[in-house]
Amino acid sequence: MVRVAILLLLRHGRTTANADGGLAGRQPVELDETGRAQATAVGERLTGLPLAAVVTSPLIRCRQTLRLALPDVEPVVEEGLIECGYGRWEGQPLKKLAKEPLWPVVQQHPSAAVFPEGESMAAMSARAVAAVRSWDARVTAEHGPEAVWLACSHGDVIKSIVADALGVHLDLFQRIVADPASVTAIRYTPLRPFLIRLNDTGGDLGGLVPPPPKRRRRAVRATDSDAAVGGGAGAAP
Repeated sequence: MVRVAILLLLRHGRTTANADGGLAGRQPVELDETGRAQATAVGERLTGLPLAAVVTSPLIRCRQTLRLALPDVEPVVEEGLIECGYGRWEGQPLKKLAKEPLWPVVQQHPSAAVFPEGESMAAMSARAVAAVRSWDARVTAEHGPEAVWLACSHGDVIKSIVADALGVHLDLFQRIVADPASVTAIRYTPLRPFLIRLNDTGGDLGGLVPPPPKRRRRAVRATDSDAAVGGGAGAAP
C-alpha cells in the first residue's frame, strides 16, 4: 500500500490532577514528576521521525510535554485540540462526579452529554476531528504523502478522533483508551482512515518513518484507500 501522510496523536504526560483523581479540564494544571519522565521518554521514541509539523492544544500540560519531548521544535497552537470544556465539573474529584446524574450519560450516551456551563461532547468531537483533518490535508499538500506529523492533545479529544477514524459512533468512544504520553497513529486516505497504532506507550516508532522515495512523487490515488486483503506485510523492515 502506498503511504499517505500519517498523523501521530500524542497525549500529554501525567498531571497533578491525574495523580490526584481530579478532572482538570481547561485548568492550568502541570505535569507531575511522572509526567515529566513520560514526556522525556516519548521524546526518545520520537527521535528519528521526520516530523513535518507539530501542533498542540494551548493548555500548558501539552506544551510542557512537547517542550520535554521535542525541545528543538516550536509547536503551533491549535485551539481545536483543546480539552473538552467540562464547565462546572472542572477541578472536581472524579469520585464525586461519578454520583452526578450526568455521569451515566457521559459513560453510556456521551453524544448527548452537555456539561453544565460547558461544552457538549459532540461539539468537542466535531471541532477536534475538523482540526486534525484540516491539518492533515495541509501537511499532505505542503510536504507530500510521505509526511509524518504530530498533534499533542488530551484523552477525550484523542478518543473522539480515534472513534471518527474507526467509523464508530461517539457513544462507543468510551471503549477506547488513551493513556498519558501514549502515541496513536492514523493515516487518512481519500476513502477511509486507517488506525495504525493505538495507545502505544512503549513500542518502537521507527516503522512509521517513510521509506526513501524510489521515484518521482505522485499524487495520491483512490486505490491508496484500499485495505490490504489478508492483512498485508506490515511496515517495511
